[in-house]
Amino acid sequence: MWRLGDRKIPEGITVDGGSDWFLLNRKFVEYVTFSNDDLVTKMKRFYSYTLLPAESFFHTVLENSPFCDSMVDNNLRITNWNRKLGCKCQYKHIVDWCGCSPNDFKPADFHRFQQTARPTFFARKFEAVVNQEIIGQLDYYLYGNYPPGTPGLRSYWENVYEEPDGPGALSDVALTIYYPMGHPVSIHLYFLADRFQGFLIRHHATNLAVSKLETLETWVMPKKVFKIASPPSDFGRLQFSEVSIGTEWDAKERLFRNFGGLLGPTDEPVGMQKWGKGPNVTVTVIWVDPINVIAATYDILIESSAEFTHYKPPLNLPLRPGVWTIKILHHWVQVAETKFLVTPLTFSNQQPIKQEEAIKLHSGPPKNAYMEQSFQGLNPVLNIPVSAARAEQARRNAALLGARLDAWVDSLVSSLWSAVDICSVGPTACPVLQGCAQTAWSSLSPDPKSELGPVKPDGRLR
Repeated sequence: MWRLGDRKIPEGITVDGGSDWFLLNRKFVEYVTFSNDDLVTKMKRFYSYTLLPAESFFHTVLENSPFCDSMVDNNLRITNWNRKLGCKCQYKHIVDWCGCSPNDFKPADFHRFQQTARPTFFARKFEAVVNQEIIGQLDYYLYGNYPPGTPGLRSYWENVYEEPDGPGALSDVALTIYYPMGHPVSIHLYFLADRFQGFLIRHHATNLAVSKLETLETWVMPKKVFKIASPPSDFGRLQFSEVSIGTEWDAKERLFRNFGGLLGPTDEPVGMQKWGKGPNVTVTVIWVDPINVIAATYDILIESSAEFTHYKPPLNLPLRPGVWTIKILHHWVQVAETKFLVTPLTFSNQQPIKQEEAIKLHSGPPKNAYMEQSFQGLNPVLNIPVSAARAEQARRNAALLGARLDAWVDSLVSSLWSAVDICSVGPTACPVLQGCAQTAWSSLSPDPKSELGPVKPDGRLR
């Protein structure tokens, strides 16, 4: 949506706005639906070309109508507004407008539930992938503790794929990573104590001992790839660094929505750093591709109060598949590094990749030029040797297809991910396999906190 120009508000009208959560009585609804008086007619015309009219139309008509005395200025909600974080024009790629969006509640916000002075029935926003602890705190505040030994209280599972969705619901990167395990039955994100623990992939496998197909669930977890320099320098502000797809950075909640950071050659990555308090400093960030081509380097000024920084270098695509390294330097001394995987694709447009597509997507940018400027002169300075043998191996890898391409993907994925555990969804001929319903991490394990029963006579859920 695009702003085409300014408009004048009709004279004599007091404009108001606010929440789009409201209750309207029947007489007022009939008035705005059927009345042909000037107020309603003009307001309908005016708001026909307005973004988010529900946040202002009813408020304005009500306050300027004969029903103004019926207004109660309370929408019965606590909304977690944090203008500093929620008003960042983060929707500019969708609409020509700088709007604000409320933040998710976190434990530091709990006092707001205890201090509310007006009738309140609802609160927003809550999001378990951002923070589940606050939901548990509020649950305890309202209903008391769960019985001792209740399972799953600190766990959260979020389904991102089910078999009936079809392969079309998965990106080429996801298809590449999941399909070597067999057609996935389901995929879940798994969180424990508000930390992402990896993916739970339910899939079929043949038990070779009895030649029968069984359904398993496998927990795959990302390996730790962020490392502080050893021995650590006297520069201690950096706490963490991560890379993911640029469009998946949530500036309001300050996290990547692409949990697991799955990236392919045509994705545009963003580097994020988390900082502790301290003096103003300038750091240098260096991006190194799998054959030690320095793809980008830039400086970031970290102000004393900064908590997060993020930047998307304008890299030419496609990115070379393999394990990339980001080095963070202070006064040109390395203080930390992190790694991320650009996965070669076995699928293109959700079909098995063809030879010409593989070569095009897996060879890196033309002439190894990720940017107009070359950083080749920094290789000896940073002791990052350019290896002709690695370059030749990368050239050969770019042409791989079939089983050899699958083997290359497997070797790369296993370098940054590990299969932690496995359980059996149904009957199994393997006596050492535990059933998923009895496995604490499984998406099939009991989750009493998420079960909804009938409302009790006193109006409570539990």
